[in-house]
Amino acid sequence: MTVAEFKKKWLRYKGKETAGYQEHFNDLCRILGQKSPVEADPSGEDWFCFQKGVTKDLENLRPGDEATKGFADVWRKDCFGWEYKGKHKNLVEAHKQLLRYRESLFNPPLLVTCDFDRFIIKTNFNGTVMVVHEFTTDHIDEPANLRLLRNLFEHPERLKPVETTAEVTEKLAGEIAKVARSLQGREAVELSDARNRREVNVAQKKNLRIARFLNRIVFCLFAEDTGLLPESLLHGILKKSYDEPDYFAPALESLFRTMAQGGLYGPHEIRHFNGHLFEDTTVFELKPEEIKQLADAAESSWSSIQPSIMGTLFERALEPDQRAQLGAHYTGEADILTLVEPVLMIPLRREWKELKLSLAPAFAKARGTKGDRDTLTAFQKKLAGTTVLDPACGSGNFLYLSLRLLLDLEKELVTFATQLGFSFPLRVDVTQLRALEINPYAFELAQVSVQIGALQWWRDNGFDNDRTPVLRTLDGFENKDALLRETFRKQPRNLKAARAEEHARQDELFRVFHERAWPEADIIVGNPPFLGGKLLRRELGDEYVKALFENYGQHVRPEADLCCYWFEKARDLIAQGKCRRAGLLATQGIRGGANRETLKRIKGSGDIFFAVSDREWVLAGANVHVSMIGFDDGTEKERMLDERNVEAINANLSTNADTTQARRLADLADIAFMGDTKGGAFDVDEATAVNWLQQPNPHGSPNSDVLIPWVNGLAVTRRMPPTWIIDFGLRNEAAASGYQAPFKHVREHVWPDRKKNNREVYAKFWWRHVEARPAMLAALESLPRFLNTTTVSKHRLFVWFTKPTLADHQLIAFARDDDFFFGILHSHVHGVWAGANGTQVRERESGFRYTPTTCFETFPFPFHLPRASAAKSSPQSEAMAAHMYYAKEEQTSYGNKADHRAAIAAAAKELNDLRDRWLNPPEWTHTEYLEFPASVGGPWDRFIDQSKVRGDVGTARYPRLAPNDAAAAKELKSRTLTALYNERPAWLDFAHQKLDAAVAAAYHWPVGLTDEQILERLLKLNLERAAAETQAVQETAATKKLKPQRAKHADELI
Repeated sequence: MTVAEFKKKWLRYKGKETAGYQEHFNDLCRILGQKSPVEADPSGEDWFCFQKGVTKDLENLRPGDEATKGFADVWRKDCFGWEYKGKHKNLVEAHKQLLRYRESLFNPPLLVTCDFDRFIIKTNFNGTVMVVHEFTTDHIDEPANLRLLRNLFEHPERLKPVETTAEVTEKLAGEIAKVARSLQGREAVELSDARNRREVNVAQKKNLRIARFLNRIVFCLFAEDTGLLPESLLHGILKKSYDEPDYFAPALESLFRTMAQGGLYGPHEIRHFNGHLFEDTTVFELKPEEIKQLADAAESSWSSIQPSIMGTLFERALEPDQRAQLGAHYTGEADILTLVEPVLMIPLRREWKELKLSLAPAFAKARGTKGDRDTLTAFQKKLAGTTVLDPACGSGNFLYLSLRLLLDLEKELVTFATQLGFSFPLRVDVTQLRALEINPYAFELAQVSVQIGALQWWRDNGFDNDRTPVLRTLDGFENKDALLRETFRKQPRNLKAARAEEHARQDELFRVFHERAWPEADIIVGNPPFLGGKLLRRELGDEYVKALFENYGQHVRPEADLCCYWFEKARDLIAQGKCRRAGLLATQGIRGGANRETLKRIKGSGDIFFAVSDREWVLAGANVHVSMIGFDDGTEKERMLDERNVEAINANLSTNADTTQARRLADLADIAFMGDTKGGAFDVDEATAVNWLQQPNPHGSPNSDVLIPWVNGLAVTRRMPPTWIIDFGLRNEAAASGYQAPFKHVREHVWPDRKKNNREVYAKFWWRHVEARPAMLAALESLPRFLNTTTVSKHRLFVWFTKPTLADHQLIAFARDDDFFFGILHSHVHGVWAGANGTQVRERESGFRYTPTTCFETFPFPFHLPRASAAKSSPQSEAMAAHMYYAKEEQTSYGNKADHRAAIAAAAKELNDLRDRWLNPPEWTHTEYLEFPASVGGPWDRFIDQSKVRGDVGTARYPRLAPNDAAAAKELKSRTLTALYNERPAWLDFAHQKLDAAVAAAYHWPVGLTDEQILERLLKLNLERAAAETQAVQETAATKKLKPQRAKHADELI
């Protein structure tokens, strides 16, 4: 009897308890694969029977008391007492009845009551809190409920509240991994040591044999605890081998060989397993302590391990460093289902819902026609034909859960068909899964995980595991790199080299990489490795990254994160019609910068239909944030973003105003720059710098030529200790060495690391900064001060620095010195635009990454931005700014462009002055001057006292704020811009409101627009400006006269 047939029969039963309870219980035994009481215990009294005679309240009887007799409907010794009642009767009273019987039933650990519809199981373990499990016949086919019923008969102790299955799985994975690490250390071969194809093949085969051997053991531990192998068979081999180590290898090899084909193993009949796992019977010798570790692990129950996490936990324990290195991590079941459900299942569930509606009349009659059967068969065929690929499968979590979802839906179909009078076998199978995985251990783990998961599902859902062979051969799983295909070729020769006999190793092969072709599949799901673009070379090596760029350079930006290559591959397969839908994870950085271009390509050839823009994650023990993205060729019409139905999902995973369409504007070019990247310990503390500033050099030039103040993000958000930096600019090594103390420092602290740098130019010019940003320095040359913001911060702050301060690469420097520019950038309007176009790097509260190209160069100022400094603050402009603040309801402009510039400048200057007075109150600070020799025309020229110039060298007087005393210094330490904006006092809020009102007036906008309204208006303005710029360029090109070309002579023509 199948579970579906059981449901159909007993859902309709309306008879009395006495007429049906024994037949009901016997049917239950059949679907669970158990013998009935009469079959198991013919005596009818020893340990399993109906109508077990009892004495009520036995524990309360005293000598001389008259006993009250009764009968328990069903009893199984050391397992349960079971009491039936008629449908909808009071099961509370039934339970009370069992409580009165339990001492006569030898205090069974579980007490069950049932009214043919409801099943209530209450624990009765001594010294524990009672736990209640309840379900109905309508839900008896759910795996958890079938598992409960089986445990009633076979393992009642498993219902005693102890560890969770996840905790058990993690413990067992760790124990097996101890043996794996030890074996791996003795036997594994490093692929990186292979020099040719033969050595690569040998290494791969050796590592795969190790992985397969370990996984055979894992599977056998599961099989013997679930009845697929005789109970304690492997456990017995392990126990005997601990005392006799020489027994281990031959005994295990014989067992594996028998499992490969089926047959007798000693007195035991072994089923035919094979399925690739047992085609190779290699057994590695283990040390006695390793055998003991396996024997200890075998003591635990392996029947309920969670396949969705088993492989990952084992893998993490096996290679924690490597998995953290590439950002592979434990992906929880709920997280996986969040992505797999909409990508794989929603279209199928939608079709299944429509199909059920069409068959509703037949379902009501409990009888279907041949046409109904054909309809159901066609849908089942579709389920069984749906293929799923995980191109970075790790240990198979995504694939297992995808398979489970397909099986669950097929079970619905089978149950539905049973109600129509049809009998459908299951057809969904592990062979529908496809996988790519480079790690041999993960590759083998993935196969075992999905095989175990399928077997568990069959068992837990009431289907017999009677197929032969027990395991399937997973031809769709490949142990390969997902992005590049490696080949070997002979070293090319040329005539000159051959003659010079420079090819002594003519047979040596060299690697050549090509783009990997992925298997075709209907659905692609997975979690590609997380690795930032800047870390590619360090983690993957120059050779691999070079090949990556050569093969994918036209489709993926070189700065993009590693996961973007998986997105591009999936997009390409969908565009070619070789895949229908894909769902992948990425760090939330995919929403911005070079990564966003990948999503733009997806929208160009198809569309995004599902996204979670920001989800908390755990990676290598640290909290990170990820995005989940589902996409197709544009067929899917429903869109869901962050659990909301939306009209469209943009490439930055937002909706409504699609700011990813914004174009860079020509008049904003060459203003915003990433700061200097030093590439070594060029920075020094102020005490060291002050000492060097006074030291002479043999060539007569002062050290101030190469010593300047240095700032990074802390100088904006906090109070950075005064720091200086050595900057030799483009001087050659000989010229740099003339500055004795700074050069000596760089030689000692920079050169040792830089000489080993993989980039030749960085190693060669080790005394220079790796990225000095000459364009930035040229743009700042004539400015006394320049504006700065951090690349990432909680609050979007803009501050002034004076020349010759050098900004670090974690700052964005703007080549402007006017208050109008400061006011526009520090307005709410620009903040909204920058936030929409920046890249979220962590949770929203931590801020976003500000990039010049997307956040600034696309931002449409209220009117053309002049190259010269804009209007300065004046009493008139201050009055205009105040008017705009108090007249918020006005939607028209106030004055001309110059007036607006002046009003914004006045509001901005007021904001900056207020902040400066709060940061450094004049009551607590004073100005002091640092005096040192400086070259005329050098970086300190504007600070030189012209009255003290001698030749080319004068005395620079560099003003700096200093605290008046220790108490003032202590107070100032806590006064930072971050602290100020966290508190946001009323005066600061009013200053920003005044600035925002002035900026809104310049745009001719009312104050109080929503962020979405601001984005819509700015995007419209951006596209209009960009179109006008394009048209102007075209018109200019059309008016240019072509230079006449000299006619060529015949002998010049080719």
